[in-house]
Amino acid sequence: MSRIVNQSLQTITKGAAIIFLGLCARMLLALVGRIILVRYITKGEYGLYSLGLVALEVIITLSCLGLEAGTTRQIAFYRGKNDLQKARGIIFSSLQVGIATSVLLTVIFFFISDFIAITFFHTPELSSILKIFCIATPFLVLIQVFTSSFRGFDRAQPRVYFQDLLRNALFPLLLIVVVLLHLPFVWVVYTFVATVIITFVAYATYTTKNLQFSFKAAYSVADMSITKELLLFSLPLLLVGMFQDILTWTDTLMLGYFKVPDDVGLYNVAVPLAHLLPIFLTAVNFLHIPIISQFYAKGQLEEIKRSYAVVTKWVTSATLPVFLTFVLFPEIVLKFFFGSGYVSAAFSLQILSVGFFISAALGPNGTTLTAIGQTRFLMWATITAAIANIILNAAMIPPLGINGAAIATALSLIIR
Repeated sequence: MSRIVNQSLQTITKGAAIIFLGLCARMLLALVGRIILVRYITKGEYGLYSLGLVALEVIITLSCLGLEAGTTRQIAFYRGKNDLQKARGIIFSSLQVGIATSVLLTVIFFFISDFIAITFFHTPELSSILKIFCIATPFLVLIQVFTSSFRGFDRAQPRVYFQDLLRNALFPLLLIVVVLLHLPFVWVVYTFVATVIITFVAYATYTTKNLQFSFKAAYSVADMSITKELLLFSLPLLLVGMFQDILTWTDTLMLGYFKVPDDVGLYNVAVPLAHLLPIFLTAVNFLHIPIISQFYAKGQLEEIKRSYAVVTKWVTSATLPVFLTFVLFPEIVLKFFFGSGYVSAAFSLQILSVGFFISAALGPNGTTLTAIGQTRFLMWATITAAIANIILNAAMIPPLGINGAAIATALSLIIR
C-alpha cells in the first residue's frame, strides 16, 4: 500500500475515532434524553413530538440545498488544487445561501402548519408543535454549514464539541427542569428549540475565531461565480437529501397518516436503536469525503480504490456485533432502554437492523460518489429507493402496522 494511502487512512482513522467517540457520547446523551422524554409524556404526545421532528428534518433538508456535503467537497477539492482563496469563498457562499433559504422556508412553514396538521395528519393539536419546531430551522442550518466548513479542512473536533456533546447534553439537562417543575408537554418542544439556539451561539463564536471570518464579511467577500458553482454541484445533493429524508421518515409519516400517534411512538423506539448500526460508517464518512475529494482533484484513482476497500472491511467488522445483538435479543434491548411497554416493537427492530446492516456493510459508497462528482447518479439511486419506500409503506402499513413500516424501510435501504 502506498505511502499516500497510508497517510490518508491514518487521517481517516484519527477523524473516525474522534467522530465515533462523539457519536457514542451523542447517542448516549440522546438516549438519556429520549428515556426521560418517553417516561414523562404519553405515547400520544411522544408521537406528536416525533412527527414534529420529522417535519423539522424536511425543512432543514430543503433549506440546506445540499450544502452540507457540497460545501465540504468543494472546500476539499480546491485545497487539493492549492486554491485556498476559493476554498474560503465557498464558506462565505454557503452562509449566504443557508441564511436566505432557511429564513424564507421558516416563514412559509410557520403559516402552513395548520394546513399540514389538519389535512395530512388529522391532528389539529400538532399545529402549535410544528410552529414551535420551525423556529429552530435557521439555527440548525447554520450549524450544518459550520460543521461542513470545518470538515472541508479535515477538522472533526468542532462537530463533536457542539453538535454531539453540547447540544445533546443540554437537552436532557433542561428536560430535567421541565420534569421537576411538572410543566406541560409544550415545554418539551420549547426545550428543544432553546437547546438549538444556545448551541448555535456557542458554535458561531467558535467558528468566527477559528476560521477567521465574520458574518458581515461573508456578504462582501463572496463571489457570485463561486456561489453558482457551489449550487450547481450541491443541488443534486439537495434531491439526494430530500429523498434520503423520504427514505428515512416515510415510515413515521405514513404511520401517522394510516394509524394513531400511539403507533408512531411505539415504532420510534425501534428506529433510533436501528440507527446505531451505521455509527461506524458515519464516523468513517466524516473525513472520508474530504480525503477522497483531494485524491480526485489530483487524479489519484488507485488511492481511492484502495482506501475504499480497507475502510469497508473496517466498517463491516465493527458493525457486526451490534447487529447480532439487536437481531438475537431485541426484547431485552427494548425493555432495558424503554421499559416493558415498548417490547412489542421487537420484531420491527429486528427487521430494521437487517436493512441498516446491509447498507453499512457495503461501505462509504455515497460519500465516494459525492467526492468524485457523481452526484446525479447518487441522486437517481436515492430517488429510486425513496419511491420504492413510499409504495412499500402504502402497501404494508395498513395490514401490518409498525412491522409493515419496518419491512418497507429495510427493503428500501437494501435497494438503495
